[in-house]
Amino acid sequence: MTALTDKKVLLEVAELKVHFNIHGDKQWFWQPPKTLKAVDGVTLRLFESETLGVVGESGCGKSTFARAIVGLVKATSGSITWLGKELLGMKDAYWWETRSDIQMIFQDPLASLNPRMTIGEIIAEPLRTYYPKMLRQDVKDKVKAMMLKAGLLPNLVNRYPHEFSGGQCQRIGIARALILEPKLVICDEPVSALDVSIQAQVVNLLQQLQREMGLSLIFIAHDLAVVKHISDRVLVMYLGHAVELGTYDEVYHNPQHPYTRALMSAVLVPDPDKEQGKQIQLLEGELPSPINLPTGCVFRTRCPNAGTECAKTRPLLEGSFHHAVSCLKVAPL
Repeated sequence: MTALTDKKVLLEVAELKVHFNIHGDKQWFWQPPKTLKAVDGVTLRLFESETLGVVGESGCGKSTFARAIVGLVKATSGSITWLGKELLGMKDAYWWETRSDIQMIFQDPLASLNPRMTIGEIIAEPLRTYYPKMLRQDVKDKVKAMMLKAGLLPNLVNRYPHEFSGGQCQRIGIARALILEPKLVICDEPVSALDVSIQAQVVNLLQQLQREMGLSLIFIAHDLAVVKHISDRVLVMYLGHAVELGTYDEVYHNPQHPYTRALMSAVLVPDPDKEQGKQIQLLEGELPSPINLPTGCVFRTRCPNAGTECAKTRPLLEGSFHHAVSCLKVAPL
C-alpha cells in the first residue's frame, strides 16, 4: 500500500453533500420542502491507477455520489478536486475540458445507448465532440481499434444496439467511455444486469484495460465478492454517509463497523464447510427514511451496540489511510 500512496492523487473529495428538496403530495404550497440527504459529508482521496470499490445497500447514495463527481448531479456543498483543480463552481468551458478525463459506465447497458445510432457512431461520438477536425478515416480506425480492445469485432460497426446481448452492449459502453483515453472511469454497477458468467468477463476486461491504459476506477456494486476481486480499497456507505474505508484486506477480513460486519457476513464463501458453519449477522429494524434521518449516528436505529451517546453525536470517519471507521463504539484504529 505504500506504493499506492506514493502515486499521484487524482481525485480529492471533501465533505461532499448532495441534498434534494422534496415537495410532498399532501404538502401545502407555503410549507417549506423537506430535504432528502442522498450524500451527506463523504471525504476520500483516489490515487493514480487505483480501484476504489463502493458498496452498500440500495438507497445508500452510491450512484448519487458517483454522478456528483461526473457533474450529472449538482452537489449541494463540499469540494471535488481533480488534479488540484476545484470542479464545483468551475466555469463550463474549463469543466468541458476536464470532463474528457472522467468518464462513466452505466448500470443498464442497453438503456445507456442511443437506439437510433449504430455502435460505430456511438463509440465515435466523444471523438467528434472533442476533436471535430479529426479526419473521418482516423476516427474509423480509432473506433475499430477500441472495439478490438473491448472484445468486439470491428465488422459489427454498422449494427444497432438492439442487435446485441446485454454483455455486448456493456462492452460497447466501455469502448465509448474509453475512446478518449480518460484517467478515471466511474463504473456504476456495470455488471448487476448481466449473467454471472458474463459478469466475470466484463470485470476481467476492465482489469485488463486498466493495466493497459493506466486507468483509475471507482467501481460501484452490490456484489461484495466482485468488489473484493477488483478493488484496492473499499468504501462502505450507509444512508449517504461513509461508515468505513480501507484496503480490501482490512475491510473484508477485519471489519470494524457493525454495518460492514453484517454485509461481510452475507458474502458467500467458496467452501461448503465454512459456509455452513458461519454466522450471518442480520440487521434488525427498517431502513430509516433519508428525509428523516436519526439524530447522531445514522446507523444507531439498527445497531446492536448503540448507546445513549450515539443519539447525540455524529461519528466522524477516523483512522489511518489503511483503515478508517465512523463509529463511537470502536477504538481509534
